[in-house]
Amino acid sequence: MLHPILQPLIALIAGILILVRPALLSYIVAIYLIAVGVLGLLGMAGG
Repeated sequence: MLHPILQPLIALIAGILILVRPALLSYIVAIYLIAVGVLGLLGMAGG
């Protein structure tokens, strides 16, 4: 199961991108929320 590994990794990458390019904040937050939602749904469906 990759969910526990991917969520902190996605958060770390998102945080770094926000520090580097603050103008991308809304896009990064939207992508993060979509990714966490998809991972959550896949986790529920898988077990």
